[in-house]
Amino acid sequence: MFTRFFSFIVALTTSMAVWAQADETIRLNQTGMFPQQEKIAVIESDKTGKIAVRDAATGKAVTKVKVMRVATSPWSGKKRTVADFSRLITPGQYVFCVNGHEQPFTIKEYALREVTTSAIKSYYLMRSGTVIEKQYAGEYARPLGHADTRVMIHPSAASPERPEGSYISSPLGWYDAGDYNKYIVNSAYSVAMMLLSYEQNREYYDGLNTNIPESNNQTADLIDELMYNMEWMLTMQDPWDGGVYHKLTTPNFEGFVMPTDCHQQRYVVQKSVTATYDFAALMAMAARLLKDSKDYPAFTKLASKAAVYAYQWAEKHPEALYFQHIMNQKFKPEVNTGTYGDNSAKDEQFWAATELYLLTGEEQYLNAAQATAPTDFRVPAWGYVAPIAQWEWMIHGNGATASMADKQKELLLAYCDKQVATTATSSFQTPTGNDAKDFGWGCLAEAFCANGVAFLYAHKLTGKQHYLNAAMQCADYILGRNATGYCYVTGFGLKSPMHPHQRLSEADGIEAPMPGLLVGGPNPGQQDNANGSIAYPSKEPDESYADDMASYASNEIAINWNATFVAMTGWLDNIMK
Repeated sequence: MFTRFFSFIVALTTSMAVWAQADETIRLNQTGMFPQQEKIAVIESDKTGKIAVRDAATGKAVTKVKVMRVATSPWSGKKRTVADFSRLITPGQYVFCVNGHEQPFTIKEYALREVTTSAIKSYYLMRSGTVIEKQYAGEYARPLGHADTRVMIHPSAASPERPEGSYISSPLGWYDAGDYNKYIVNSAYSVAMMLLSYEQNREYYDGLNTNIPESNNQTADLIDELMYNMEWMLTMQDPWDGGVYHKLTTPNFEGFVMPTDCHQQRYVVQKSVTATYDFAALMAMAARLLKDSKDYPAFTKLASKAAVYAYQWAEKHPEALYFQHIMNQKFKPEVNTGTYGDNSAKDEQFWAATELYLLTGEEQYLNAAQATAPTDFRVPAWGYVAPIAQWEWMIHGNGATASMADKQKELLLAYCDKQVATTATSSFQTPTGNDAKDFGWGCLAEAFCANGVAFLYAHKLTGKQHYLNAAMQCADYILGRNATGYCYVTGFGLKSPMHPHQRLSEADGIEAPMPGLLVGGPNPGQQDNANGSIAYPSKEPDESYADDMASYASNEIAINWNATFVAMTGWLDNIMK
């Protein structure tokens, strides 16, 4: 039985150094487990003989395995065995064996460091407006694309000071997702999620080296990367009135070509209230957290001023929501790229007022935050940013605002307790993924990672171990213990996405995709498959994933998804070590 891996023992760190293909019978975390974490394997059968965990070098059994339960999928009816081997805490390389099947795994300190570092590094690889250099990017190096020094004012964005057809310079920033455009709403959310994690784990992130041009300065590489995007965001504010353009975009998506082969004119389009509140919130947040920066000494003053100015514009333009179809009826050229539209700016206003209050202490912002505070807790996404502010109140509320902090904490814990309660009957020993609504566009980030961050805040506020366990269970799901057997991060694990919906990875002529990218994940909506051209293996909620470049509904990548992943895994890696 124990023969397949015995002759070639390799460090299981990333998919660049793997043992073999994943065994489809055994589902477990493929990137590495911490010594003290709960260790679960899920076997794709309800009939198991002897289960063993063996040392990879000697073949000797090293621990007893406890069968917890047989779980039945609420959708497919598949029966699976959930097995616990948490008693094994010694770092090393092992093999999980059952019914003639074998799956290697590793136990190590800082088990999520490499995947976290790679996920952060992916932002460098997606930088716009600069040469991506070989000494930092290796084979993913590429020449400058989209300098964005002559971006046209779209008719929807025209003003007396910046008329239609005039130009502004708006360089830097990150390509947003599978496309080459840059969006304020998503950028603000992405940077904020990573800043939240940085605030709680500064020393950890300060110690990560992602090998980027700024790595030798006095600032954490994560912050250098975030600053590269925020410097672009600052160019998106109209200096004449404080409003913020919704996005910088071509009229239509480019083809699957490299940036140097893109030739459409790029525009900034309509100022929106959601983009402007998001901008105000992020700039206030960053100004506060980075006030002592030695490498960016002017940033706090600049960002503070920009935040106040943006907030003033948004307060004066509450109806300036972004509805692209309406804009296209009025202005040409039509714009048919990502919308990031929203029907309400109340959550953005709450976030902006919260951050400006924490930055300035001014009562007007406190009053606005109290007036727009939600009465429940839901996990965040780019279109619902209230939880970012709720977490801020939980951490920073005191004195006169202690009641606000207590209320938000109460809402968070009620939400987390409801989620955790589903773990005991779940198919994969997770608090998420037990309801069909947990699966859909970007679910791995917007359900699993976002819940993971929520559990980490609950753990910080209470010290209760079960919340930390829940966060780790969310990570385990993404990294291999799931219904498809994929480790859903490019470049990692034994079974990893090879064909993400991303122009850079598709057009660069390199077989392996850029590493460190979290894909969207199972999406039973299959919005990309109207003509049946994508070979989805199943329509079941947790199995509806296709590793196909054309599958934008399940296999796209995005800066917001990676940001939520970084926020969760970096935090876990710091406290689980």
